[in-house]
Amino acid sequence: MDTNVFIWLLSGNQELAPPARDVLERTSREAEVVVSPAVFAELVAGSRSLEEVACFFEEKSITVHWDLDRQVWQEAGLRYAAYARDRRKERSGSPRRILADFLIGSHALLMAGANLLTSDTRIFANYFPELRIVTPARQR
Repeated sequence: MDTNVFIWLLSGNQELAPPARDVLERTSREAEVVVSPAVFAELVAGSRSLEEVACFFEEKSITVHWDLDRQVWQEAGLRYAAYARDRRKERSGSPRRILADFLIGSHALLMAGANLLTSDTRIFANYFPELRIVTPARQR
């Protein structure tokens, strides 16, 4: 599960929170919901306390895979490199995405059953076409 879905869920926004809650509830009925440590760190960096994030994850039965395999790190590096090359080719300058997005995608691909809940479909569809992407708005 990507950080942006949690941001929608925790926002309290009447338009964003309900679809995020619905997709989380539906997914948790079908499978274990897991996140990479990058998601946990991004939520804490976004002004939530460690305790608040940990409590929320425990309450929702969300597991953090604290120990990412070497393969996840390597895959993230390779896919981020492809993204950076594409940005240079397009003359868009330096990469605008952060490496954490590619760690999240690599984790989903290699350790979480090739499924990813995210509201940011473009980057993952382009650089992780093998993933089954589920969004708060719709499934594909």
